[in-house]
Amino acid sequence: YLTEFEKKIDVPDSYYGPRLSFPLTVEDANALLHAFRNEQLLHARYVLQLLCETRRVLKEMPNITHLSTSYSKEITVCGDLHGNLDDLLLIFYKNGLPSEQNRYVFNGDFVDRGKNSMEILIILFAFLLIYPNDLHLNRGNHEDYIMNLRYGFTKEVSKKYKDHGKQILCLLRDVFSWLPLATIIDSKVLILHGGISDTTDLDFLNALERRKTQVSSSCSTEPSGSNLPSDPTLKEWKQVGETKDRLTPNPSCTKPAVCCLQILDILWSDPRSQKGCTPNKCRGGGCYFGPDVTAKLFERYNLKMLIRSHEFKPEGYEISHDGKVITIFSASNYYEEGSNRGAYIKLNPELIPRFVQYRVSKYTRRQNLRERVGTIESSALKSLREKIYAHRSELTSAFAQYDLNGTGKISVNDWAAAMESVLQLELPWRMLRSQLAQMNPDGEVDFMSCFYDLKVGQPIKEVQPALVETLCRYRKDLEIIFNVIDKDHSGLISLEEFSQTWKLFTSHLGIDVYDESLDKLVLSIDYNKDGHIDFNEFLEAFHVVHRLE
Repeated sequence: YLTEFEKKIDVPDSYYGPRLSFPLTVEDANALLHAFRNEQLLHARYVLQLLCETRRVLKEMPNITHLSTSYSKEITVCGDLHGNLDDLLLIFYKNGLPSEQNRYVFNGDFVDRGKNSMEILIILFAFLLIYPNDLHLNRGNHEDYIMNLRYGFTKEVSKKYKDHGKQILCLLRDVFSWLPLATIIDSKVLILHGGISDTTDLDFLNALERRKTQVSSSCSTEPSGSNLPSDPTLKEWKQVGETKDRLTPNPSCTKPAVCCLQILDILWSDPRSQKGCTPNKCRGGGCYFGPDVTAKLFERYNLKMLIRSHEFKPEGYEISHDGKVITIFSASNYYEEGSNRGAYIKLNPELIPRFVQYRVSKYTRRQNLRERVGTIESSALKSLREKIYAHRSELTSAFAQYDLNGTGKISVNDWAAAMESVLQLELPWRMLRSQLAQMNPDGEVDFMSCFYDLKVGQPIKEVQPALVETLCRYRKDLEIIFNVIDKDHSGLISLEEFSQTWKLFTSHLGIDVYDESLDKLVLSIDYNKDGHIDFNEFLEAFHVVHRLE
C-alpha cells in the first residue's frame, strides 16, 4: 500500500516544508512544529507514510495501556483539543515537548470543529513514533469517520489535500480503529475519554478486538442532526442501549451490540451527582453515571481516581464524585474568544493532581502562527546569516558548480546541497530557505540573495549576545530566583506571590512601588496572559546586555 503511493506521489523541488525519513527523530518533530507555526502543510506523501507507520505501532499496543510514575517524576494528562493547534503549541511551550523525562497522555478528541485537526494528529503521531513508551493516545468519540463527516475533519482533509484526501481519510479511519481505549497509571488512576456505566468491565474491554467496534452515536446536542447512519450494528446497539436492563458483557460473546455498548459507555458517558446509571439521551449514546457507580468500579478494580474528558468546562477542569472523578478539557476559547480556559493535569508519583490552566489569546495566537519568530530563533538566524556572509567566497563557488548556464538560479535541492557542503551544519536547509534566500516564480533559488543585507558593520558600544548563550550562563541563578518567588512550589508564579516578593524587595531598597505599576510589570512577563508566570516566561523577561571591554 505504501510502496504504491511512494511510486505515484512525487515531492517537487518547490516544496520547502519538512521532508520526513523514517525512523523519525526529534529534529523531524521540531521541523513539523516550525512548519505548522508558519501555516505550512506537510506533503501528502509524508502524511501517508506517517499514518502507515503509526498504524503499525498502534497495532502492537493493548486496548488498555498500563503506565508507572516510577519512570518519570510526573505524567501530564491532556483533554479534548478539537483541532485547536494553538492550545497544543501552548501546552508544549508551558510544559515542554514529550520525551523520556516528560511523559504525556492525550485523552482523545484530537479532531473536528477546529481548523487544524490534521496538524495536531501529525504532531501527536510523530511524537508517538519517536517516544512510543512515553507519549500515549486514548481514543475519543470523535476519532470516528462518521463523526468526522458531521463535524468538519473530513472537510478539512479534503480541502488541504485535494488530490490525495480520499487515501488519507481511508487510512485515518483504520488508524483511529487501532487507538487504545484507556490508560491506567500505577494501577490506581483510570484515564478514558467519556466515563463508565454500571456494567463497565475493564477485563472485557482489554480482551475485545477494538478494531471491529464502532463508536459513532446519534447526538441530539451536536449541530448536524441526530439521524443514525444506516449501519445494522449501530441500530442494534441503539436498541440495546434503550432497553431497561443493560447487558452484562461476556468476553466470549460475539454479539457486536455488546461490544459496541461497552465502547460507547467509555467514550460517550458523563458523570452526574445523582446516584444510579441512566441512558444518556442528550448525547444519544453512553449513560449518566452517579457516585455509587464510580465507587462500585473503584472497589472492584482497587482504583483511586478516574480522569475523563469529553465535556466543556469553563475553567478547563472540574472535580466531582467526592474528588474521585476529574474532567479535563484542553481546548480553550471553545465556543468563542474568552468562553473558557483550557487545562491539563500533572500527576506526580503520589498521584496528587496539579492543574495548569491557560487561555490562548488573540495576541499569542497571532504570534505563534503568523508573525512570531521566537527570540531564540531570531538570534540563531542572525548568527547563521553572519556565518553565511563569512563563507561568501566558498558558497559562491559551490553554487556556480550547479549553475552551469550562469543564470544565477539553481534548484532548491542543489541550493541545500551547496549550503551543507560548505557550512557542514546538518541543518534543514529546505525549511530554512524562506528565511535565507529568495525564490523565483519557477521555484528556483536566486542564490546570491543569500548575501543581501549581510554586511557586517563596526562593533557598537553595547551588544546583546545570542540569547541561548545568555540563558545557559544565567539559567541557574534565574532558576533559584524563580523558586524563591514560587512559594508554594507549584511551578507557576501567581500574581500574589510576585507582588509579595517584589514589595519585600523594593522595601529593602527603599523604593516606592505602586500596585498599578506592579500589575503592568506582571502582565509584561505573563506572555500568554493566563494569570501565571511559568519558568519559560520568567527566562524570556531577562535580556542581559554585555559591555565590550
